Order: sequence, then C-alpha cells, then structure tokens
Amino acid sequence: MADNTKNLLEINDLSIHFYLENGIVKAVNNLNFYLKPGETIGLVGETGAGKTTTALGLMRLVQSPPGMIVNGSVNFEGRNLVDLSEAEMRDVRGSQISMIFQDPMTSLNPVIPVRDQIAEVILLHESLSAKEAIEKAEEMLEKVGIQKERSKEYPHQFSGGMRQRVVIAIALACNPKLLIADEPTTALDVTIQAQVLELMKELRVEFDTAMIMITHDLGIVAEICDKVAIMYAGTVVELADKYELFKNPKHPYTLGLFACIPDVEKDKAELKPIKGLMPDPMHLPEGCPFHPRCEQAIEKCKTVVPERLEVNEGHYVNCHLFDGQDMKGGVQ
Repeated sequence: MADNTKNLLEINDLSIHFYLENGIVKAVNNLNFYLKPGETIGLVGETGAGKTTTALGLMRLVQSPPGMIVNGSVNFEGRNLVDLSEAEMRDVRGSQISMIFQDPMTSLNPVIPVRDQIAEVILLHESLSAKEAIEKAEEMLEKVGIQKERSKEYPHQFSGGMRQRVVIAIALACNPKLLIADEPTTALDVTIQAQVLELMKELRVEFDTAMIMITHDLGIVAEICDKVAIMYAGTVVELADKYELFKNPKHPYTLGLFACIPDVEKDKAELKPIKGLMPDPMHLPEGCPFHPRCEQAIEKCKTVVPERLEVNEGHYVNCHLFDGQDMKGGVQ
C-alpha cells in the first residue's frame, strides 16, 4: 500500500497562458490543490473553467506555442514536473501518470487491434517480450470486462462504452500512481455511464491508484470522489472533503452550483441558475473573477483578488466574505 501520510501531488500557484495574436488567454491562474496516494479529487466547474487545461498542464501536454506554463510548480512524488525534460516526461506519462480523454475514438488508433494498442504502452515502459506484453494486454482487457477472444478486433467494432473500457485498460496497463479522467462518461448513455464509473471505482481500489476526475456533474463527484476542488475562471475557488463541501458549501459560486441541482424531495417550480456567463479568459475582470455574477459581492471584490482562506480544517475558500471572520463560522 502507498504511504498516505505524504502528498502524491502538489500543485502550487500554477498558471497556464496561451499567447495569441489578438491577446493572452489566461486559462489557468494561480491554481492550488493537493492529492494523497490512492485519493480521488473531483475538479468541478462550468465549460471554460480551465479543468482540461489543468490536466494537460500536469501531463506537460499543453501545445507550445501558443500555450505556456508561466508560473508555479507541479510536484509529483517530490519532483517538479515543470522542470523535467521532454524525455523524462515521456517516462512519466503512461507509467506513473495516465490520462483518459472524453472521446475514446480520438484516443484509439482505428487501424490497430485494441490488444496491440495496450501492448504498445506496456512495451514502452516495461521490460517484457512482445509475447508477454500481448498476454498482459489480454489480461487487462479481461479486467475491464472485455473477453480475450475480442482482443484482435478494431476500435470501430466496439460500442462507445466498450471503447471507453479499452482506454481505461490502456491507462492502467502500467499501474500508474495517478490517473486523470477527463469527463470519461460524457458521450455515454446513463446506464453505460454507471457501469464505467463502477468499473473505475473497482480498478482504482485494485491498483491503488490516485485519481483526478474532471467533471461538471456533482452527481459523479458524490459517487466517486473523496474531495472536491471547485474551479472558476482558471482557479480553485473552494477545496474541501466531499462530505464537508456537500454539507457546508461556502463560496457563492459553489452555492450557485448546488442551487442549479433539482431536489426530488422539494416541490420547486423552477431552478435558480447563476446569472451571466463565465468571463472571457482573455479579458478577466479585476479583483475576484466571479464578482460580476455574485449576488453577495462587496466593493472589495471589484478590485482585490481574494486570498485562499481555511474556513474549517482542510476546507479552503477564496472569498472576501470570509476576510477577518471567525473561521469556524462564516457566511452560510
């Protein structure tokens, strides 16, 4: 078992910008969160919050140019991934950190049997013969619920849910310590989505793998995550244990997200959406990026970027409403 006393991953003040002809897109801004071995964190936020860019930044896969990590560190097992050479990062990807993308069809090669695609990853990172790699690839397919007899088939011969299982098998083939899942069930129907999530939960425990689950679905967070990072305009505005966050959300944006969820126990005529839209990352507002949409905004919010505050043990929030207050209380 992994040592759960130390953080596996620590992201400190990470900023990722894209330099375009007509301006700078500030996709990720001074982002902070940490992850312990075997733990799962959910990155939650609207489209455009910077969730996928964060994941690509961790993997050092941000296209450069125009993208660039302009600030901060990504410490993985004590090494800052930002400082590694491309050759060193190739050793990390797949063997220590793996990623599952939204659309499995874009992740798989259409002209290579799925068995060979898994074996390719194994041969790249492990000292096995081609025959042993094929055998391990078939074992991985069995683990994700695909019969060995289908291992020589091509991606187009599988359903969407089956293709996502193949991608999971590739991601876990070398037993990575960290798995990044970028909305892995978005393209699947509800029944298949539940099956894939259950499979990921089981394999995460079996392989003792930490996981970053990128999603906009708080139901998935409740199902699979240990803690939650709420992202807005490229930064984490609230970070807490899952139970603490669902029971005691603090940031006005988090409260707004929960207000958008239907409650089957209450008879509501309509939901209360968050007014306005996510800000343009090329023209972020001064101060708190959420203040133009926030019903609780004060004058300070318009000019001063809020600092990270610990409102309860392990519960962090970036909001001026908690400046100088009793940290055990705060605004409800």
